[in-house]
Amino acid sequence: MSTPPSPRGGERSDAAAVRIGALVPLARPGWVEAGRHLLAGLELAVGEVNGAGGIGGRPLELVVQDTAADPQKATAAVDELARLGVAAVAGEYHSVVARAAAARADALGLPFLCSSGVLDALTDEPTQWVARLAPAQSHGWRIYADFLLAAGHSRIAVATEPSVYWASGTRILRDHLSPRGGAVIELDARGLDPTAVCDELVDNRVTALLLLVGFPEPAVSIVKSVRHDPRLADILIGAPAGQPEFAEWSALLGEDSVAIPFLRYLPERLSPLGVRVETALRERLAEAPSFVAFEGYDTVRVLADILRSHGSDRARVAEAWPHVAVEGTRGQIQFSRTPGISVWQWAWAPTQVVDRDPAEPDRFRVLHAD
Repeated sequence: MSTPPSPRGGERSDAAAVRIGALVPLARPGWVEAGRHLLAGLELAVGEVNGAGGIGGRPLELVVQDTAADPQKATAAVDELARLGVAAVAGEYHSVVARAAAARADALGLPFLCSSGVLDALTDEPTQWVARLAPAQSHGWRIYADFLLAAGHSRIAVATEPSVYWASGTRILRDHLSPRGGAVIELDARGLDPTAVCDELVDNRVTALLLLVGFPEPAVSIVKSVRHDPRLADILIGAPAGQPEFAEWSALLGEDSVAIPFLRYLPERLSPLGVRVETALRERLAEAPSFVAFEGYDTVRVLADILRSHGSDRARVAEAWPHVAVEGTRGQIQFSRTPGISVWQWAWAPTQVVDRDPAEPDRFRVLHAD
């Protein structure tokens, strides 16, 4: 079942409007905070498009569907959006959910610009209907593996749960680290309680633990256990999937939330456009915007450019992916066919490894940049 669609972006529902569908996790077990940031970026950009005259004088309307991190809900939502006549679908934060949405969009012939999902195999076969702004998982997680090696960590443990996303991440890390003398040891976070995870870390003499698990649990409990185990005072905790980006992480973990490196898709310095958008997003969210909010904004910016220049016919929208050249908040956005990636891909958004500064937890330190 899909959530009843909600027109957003400051416009009433209008038969003359150009509609974009938005897939966003707004209910648990989805990461609601990430969904809120993604939606804020999407809505800000729609408002700006309409403030500048819309799409050829027609308002741009955002039709929002809550996926709640459920692939079946996402599939049903894509069906509903297609029925409602949207020109394209945008969004989604959770990679496994984005994969389900991409498969359905491909089957229906509905353009889908994925904002944040990173699984390399977003579709099983190459497709003309799907494009993606977020870097593929293999790109970002290899950068993270290089950071670990440069920091002197070659014996790595991953606390993981069953998931296509976590399994893919583990494989990427192992394939990249093993030829360089590294080792990846898997710990089943469902079969081990946090204390047992700590015991395994000691027994295996690892120097870094990566959290490839759900948030808030078991991630929060594992961090607290490791941080308060005197045997593990020198161990690095990492979260390549980006959990520490959001304020909820800091709120739940307090002083234990800092010095946990994660991947973030922002440049070291924002462009003038990025600075302006950051200010507007901060006002809208009443907090610092995450990279996910910028992904949402850039998604609509790209689609609006396509709709203005190629019209709202779905086939023409999909044909336009290779012709995109749009200034985004994080650089010039263009799509290409990238080896190993089945969709049109921006290669690549700026990628950093950052953490929360122990001296100032609301400030992020850049530890490594691509």
